[in-house]
Amino acid sequence: MGCVGAASWNSIGHGGADGATAFGSTGWQLPVIGLGTWQVFDLPADRQATADAVVEAAFEAGSRVVDSSPMYGRAEARLGQAIASRRDDVTVATKIWTPSVDDGRRQFDAQLRHFAGRVDLEQVHNLVSWRQHLDWMERERDDGRIGALGATHWSPRAFDELATVMRTGRIAAIQIPYNPFERDVERTILPLAADLGLGVVVMRPFGEGDLLPGPGPRRLQPFEPFGVTTWTQALLKWVLSDPRVHVAIPATGSPEHAASSAAVGPPPWYGREERVVVERMARPVRIRRRAGAGGTRRRRESAEG
Repeated sequence: MGCVGAASWNSIGHGGADGATAFGSTGWQLPVIGLGTWQVFDLPADRQATADAVVEAAFEAGSRVVDSSPMYGRAEARLGQAIASRRDDVTVATKIWTPSVDDGRRQFDAQLRHFAGRVDLEQVHNLVSWRQHLDWMERERDDGRIGALGATHWSPRAFDELATVMRTGRIAAIQIPYNPFERDVERTILPLAADLGLGVVVMRPFGEGDLLPGPGPRRLQPFEPFGVTTWTQALLKWVLSDPRVHVAIPATGSPEHAASSAAVGPPPWYGREERVVVERMARPVRIRRRAGAGGTRRRRESAEG
């Protein structure tokens, strides 16, 4: 890839000049970069300042979407406190993660306390007991305590069931993994989401750390016209250049990383040629990571779970 001006590349992404995007058929306009909390916000109360600093950096750079789950330990509590003073400006996505309806209701009650009486996007985490949970979640949505409903899953083995949920018409959004080496969603899930007008949130844009660290600034110079100066930015721009994707949620415990990720939002987006180049750059990174880890995955602090 030569050092070509961005205006001459055939970008295929989405979003306005400020990086905001229409989130499916919800009517919401959201920044394309959100903030995930998997692992990194599971902090004791005496480390609240860490969560505060990450949220402040992300929001200063333009992010307004956050994602959490009861599965993430104390993350919801830390996140709720971190956004309390700006709750009306934040889109909160979280999840219900339990086979029990009674426990799910208790998780929701706790979320209402954490997030000032409402959840903007409530998701069934990993499709656990989704039929039973959607029954009561729909009532909460109709009563105004939930804005929209969604479903998530990380495993391609569950994507047939996820497609079934999508086709019911009961959800407005999905959350799925997507990066240059986890592309199973391209076969059915992303086309179906586009057909149904569903919002799409992407977890694991860095492949749980398998795609980190990557090429240095010198090799990334051709991407500078896209506002890309780091490898994590290159990966996020790859994800968001698919117009069927609306929001990516990299998780981080670093204010610097949060600000860097949020800066990816504005266009221009990659065309097909640039996405292929990123895929080729990612290949040796993944091979080195897996060889160094003895074939086992290791999570990094900046990788969404």
